[in-house]
Amino acid sequence: MALNASTTLPYDAATVTGVFTDEAFLKHVSEHVGGTLKSVTVDGDTAAAFTLTAVRTLPTKRLPEMARKFVGESLTVTQTEQWAAPLPDGSRVAKITMTVAGVPLTVDAEQRLVAADAVTRVELNGTVSSSIPFMGSKIASAAEPMIGKALNLQASEASKWLERR
Repeated sequence: MALNASTTLPYDAATVTGVFTDEAFLKHVSEHVGGTLKSVTVDGDTAAAFTLTAVRTLPTKRLPEMARKFVGESLTVTQTEQWAAPLPDGSRVAKITMTVAGVPLTVDAEQRLVAADAVTRVELNGTVSSSIPFMGSKIASAAEPMIGKALNLQASEASKWLERR
């Protein structure tokens, strides 16, 4: 299933990168949806190429009943972001992979922070897939809107977070 989202934040790409990698912000976003941030690690200097790994526990109350029977009350989601070094204008690209413990569901996406003057356009394109025979496409199509909303939530919450600073 295709995953596409785009939004614009009134901040430069370095500021957006800073908030997207801030542990307090990641904890805030996790708690905003009723989950918890179990861990976050940043491997490398965020001013260059680096990798961020966040592990969250998220509630399943918005999943279809059929899915909740299999996964229980919560899911453990690992999100790995491999960020390239910034371009001369500050734009960046991150390869994002999300996996769900105990569920054959994978998200592969590319997030672009496109610098334009004092604003940054956040673009996300990717796919949601499941390797379960016969049911995989149904699971992926059910998960796609929720994953899209979750990734969009990060951008909208980033704007609110930065406004409070």
